[in-house]
Amino acid sequence: MSPIVPDPALVPPEVLHALRTLRAAGKQGFLAGGAVRDALRVARWNAGLDRPRSPIAQAWTQSPGAPQDFDIATDALPDEVMRLFPKVIPTGVQHGTVTVLLGEHKLELTTFRGEGPYLDGRRPSSVTFLGDIVGDLARRDFTVNAIAWDPLTAGEAGLRDPFDGVGDLSRRVLRAVGNPEHRFSEDGLRPLRAVRFATTLRLALDPATRRAITATLDTFSKVAAERVHDELVKLLVRGAPPSRGLRLLVRTGLLARIAPELVESVAFPQNRWHQWDVWRHTLRVVDAAAAETRDLIVLLSALLHDVAKPRTAQPKPESPSENSFHQHEHVGATLTSEILTRLRFSKREVERVTLHVREHNWHYLPEWTDATCRRVIARLGPEELGTQWSLRRADLRGRGRAVEEGLANQAALESRFARVLKDSSALRVTDLAIGGRELMQDLGLRPGPAVGQLLKRLLEAVLDDPSLNTPASLIRLASEAASRPSTDNSQP
Repeated sequence: MSPIVPDPALVPPEVLHALRTLRAAGKQGFLAGGAVRDALRVARWNAGLDRPRSPIAQAWTQSPGAPQDFDIATDALPDEVMRLFPKVIPTGVQHGTVTVLLGEHKLELTTFRGEGPYLDGRRPSSVTFLGDIVGDLARRDFTVNAIAWDPLTAGEAGLRDPFDGVGDLSRRVLRAVGNPEHRFSEDGLRPLRAVRFATTLRLALDPATRRAITATLDTFSKVAAERVHDELVKLLVRGAPPSRGLRLLVRTGLLARIAPELVESVAFPQNRWHQWDVWRHTLRVVDAAAAETRDLIVLLSALLHDVAKPRTAQPKPESPSENSFHQHEHVGATLTSEILTRLRFSKREVERVTLHVREHNWHYLPEWTDATCRRVIARLGPEELGTQWSLRRADLRGRGRAVEEGLANQAALESRFARVLKDSSALRVTDLAIGGRELMQDLGLRPGPAVGQLLKRLLEAVLDDPSLNTPASLIRLASEAASRPSTDNSQP
């Protein structure tokens, strides 16, 4: 069989120009890292390799995308790079990195380097510039990321693969460069990156590499939450499927350091409505969500929707072997906010996921009035209905029991709510035909919280009867409501 080599056509012209400029100056230049790995994956796919045979694997395996981020490793020192290219940014000269601007491309050119000891589990204490690409590749994390390629040199001669990363790609294995415990002790994020790469690239973890993850958890605990956040997002959004990475997080002990609240769900029994325990149900819900959408809010909601079940479990008096989980959605919303805030998700992301966890557990009944439906829509927000429906469908598919019955109820719910939404004139205070200014002018009210409370009571009335959303009707209702206490009963 002919050797599998990347196609130079995958490399943008600007990148090839940079490599030619280095070569014309008598300097070496190689693409290195993820771009080379991904170019090789494309070549293997185009050659008919790495295409799964089982239907399950086929559902999660797609043609690898073309490489996106092209980094160049060179023996040229930073000051030499800055003399060779007219537009540069000295982004990390002390570490050998210069950003070269070529058209719309920003290329990082980094001098071949070795690294001193990692004293803080995050970054090397020093770097040493080298004249050889092999020494530079030796500092990298995994063999599949430690391949260099000169696309200006034809065939295998353009590849530098001192750690058999090409062979590991063909064997579908993720293996650390050198001693995995040493590699993971250098940078505590590498254990989580190992799980992420295994999940997104569908590679099996080399046994020694997998054991090293558990052995270096203390170093992982030093990693900034922002870096953990980024890897977790990639695992969920790109996982093929995400559940594979989540299982690895549990087995290696990483999840106990990231979100110990979720570990409580492992092997925790449920009831007759579920075929699986809480954790296995959660894994299936995440995969069902990912099969429908790669929206991060849906995936996070799927991961955390039942996080509070172990803490709210109560044995059923009529069946002690079964658990009920009253209020788990409300307790879960609190836990969700704590977990996502700790992992540095944005305030808006935390608010949205918390909302969907809190709202995932109600059951639609056809006898609901339109007013009840409007109150649910108002509580969720019309813009969040699609996200909530995706979560609910995934939750139903992850039960393993009465799935078709549940999905039929969900379909009826969505149809009913779409019709009610179309006919609704106001679902928020801002949708009312009058605002606070009109209330103050017509009723002689002073600015303050009372105006806002009155607007909320008017919205309640309009949710019951949309025809009341006219200025005259609302002013009349406001006059009457000003002397009555509000029930604030927004629950269906």
